[in-house]
Amino acid sequence: MKDIIIVTGGSNGLGKAIVEYSLYKDLVVCNLDKEKSTINNTNYKEFIGDVSDEQFVKQSIKEISELGNIKYLINNAGEPSFKLPADYNKEDIEKCFKGLQGMILCSANTLKIKNEQDLKIVNIMSSAALRGNKQESVYCATKWGEKGYTESLKVAYKGTSVKVIGVYPGGINTEFYKNSRDYVTEEKQSTFMNPNEVAKIICDNIFSDLNLNVADIIIERN
Repeated sequence: MKDIIIVTGGSNGLGKAIVEYSLYKDLVVCNLDKEKSTINNTNYKEFIGDVSDEQFVKQSIKEISELGNIKYLINNAGEPSFKLPADYNKEDIEKCFKGLQGMILCSANTLKIKNEQDLKIVNIMSSAALRGNKQESVYCATKWGEKGYTESLKVAYKGTSVKVIGVYPGGINTEFYKNSRDYVTEEKQSTFMNPNEVAKIICDNIFSDLNLNVADIIIERN
């Protein structure tokens, strides 16, 4: 029975880079995303849907568990909204909070199906979870919420075979900012980190065979 890694938001950007890196590790890689990807590999499976949809997550995790042993869960999915505080509306808020909802739903359902044993949960957030930003107030709020959830998981499963890692990367050069050009120009984005390099740092830590667990990974631009 092969080991499985679940990646949310794995069709593009950093998530896709993590999926591609994981395929070199002889893992079955299951991607939960709203969009299809261009990845073609016999060890790759796609589950198309919204990770904030509870029924979609429950059904997907159930089907994935029938493929083998779920060993890793990488919560990566999320959407940004970068505006000044007075300009946010309900739609922006709901969009930002979908990532937090998905993180909780995917974690809870995977923990349940794994009987809360032998699982590594990796919550990829943002440096926005470590500070406040003028044009990221709601985005920061969701990332701070994700950090609170991550820290609570660490406490809940301390001393068990469930390990939890929080990842806090700075700006990454992906299409994440394509609808926010008034905030992050293409020129500015070109100075951001390479997603493949960020994925390598994350994966090298989570796939390590050493008898230790990295609790937090902060990745900053030079």
